[in-house]
Amino acid sequence: MTLESQIRAPSATPVDDAVLPFEVSALDVRGRLAKMGPTLDEILTKHDYPAPVGKLLGEAIVLTTLLASTLKFDGRFILQTKTDGPVSMIVVDFQAPNRLRAYARFDASRLKSGQDSAALLGQGHLAMTIDQGAEMSRYQGLVALEGGNLEDAAHEYFLRSEQIPTRVRLAVGEEFRSGDGPKHRWRGGGMLMQFLPKAPERARQPDLHPGDAPEGAVKHDLPEDDAWAESRSLFGTIEDVELIDPDLSGERLLFRLFHERGVRVFPTQAVRAQCSCSRDAVAGMLKSFTPQDRADMVENGKVVVTCEFCSSVYEFTPDEAGVEPVSNQGAAD
Repeated sequence: MTLESQIRAPSATPVDDAVLPFEVSALDVRGRLAKMGPTLDEILTKHDYPAPVGKLLGEAIVLTTLLASTLKFDGRFILQTKTDGPVSMIVVDFQAPNRLRAYARFDASRLKSGQDSAALLGQGHLAMTIDQGAEMSRYQGLVALEGGNLEDAAHEYFLRSEQIPTRVRLAVGEEFRSGDGPKHRWRGGGMLMQFLPKAPERARQPDLHPGDAPEGAVKHDLPEDDAWAESRSLFGTIEDVELIDPDLSGERLLFRLFHERGVRVFPTQAVRAQCSCSRDAVAGMLKSFTPQDRADMVENGKVVVTCEFCSSVYEFTPDEAGVEPVSNQGAAD
């Protein structure tokens, strides 16, 4: 098959809940574009989060989808934040090849009008964990959250850990429609682009801030590669509405950005909302508690456990939960 026979017009058919890998060989960049609809909406609406919290958690879900969709093994990718802001914790769990679940903890009394993602997060850290199974070591990357948003954290991670020139763009919004069907839906989208030239010296970046270097020390600057400068300039033109527009296909968006250079796309990877909790799994979890802890869980004659990820509720009788019966000592004869 010749290259000419593979060239075609971009598909105008939108594909939701999928990651579209792409390559612009003329600029030595590769990346992934995510468009998310029903999957994102299902995860967020199960918890009925306030809009700012839902938007922030949605951004974390999109970021996780972009990063975890590259896993080539049957494992898990977990993104977790722990901060001092109104949203104190976010957990997004991606189980290869395509299952997503997520939740957020927040203090409703600290939510204020006009807070952006950075204000909701505050100070703390973001952890990204790759779990390849019981027989393999876990890999974990940490990056500080110091008043920035999740895009800032992703850029900092790739600069310090991977040392690959990378740009990340995230967008989440609410869609309101009239007529039949749901009136309100969450939508999201994101794009990750990396500069991967064959000559590694072209991808070199300036050294990190020297910190305690003597005053007057010369900063080591490097000229930015022309191809990467052009790629970043094009990437910077992406608007939120383009990433969340339900009528704009991923291929059309990529063509808008890179049509002058030529862009190649690869098969999409679908993602879906699915929690791994089950009654058997919860019963097994209860067995890990001490007998006294299990006894303390009994309320109104039953033990009730709610999954933080999907809000499923599991009820157990004390006997099913492994609560030992209280023995009554008979009175002395």
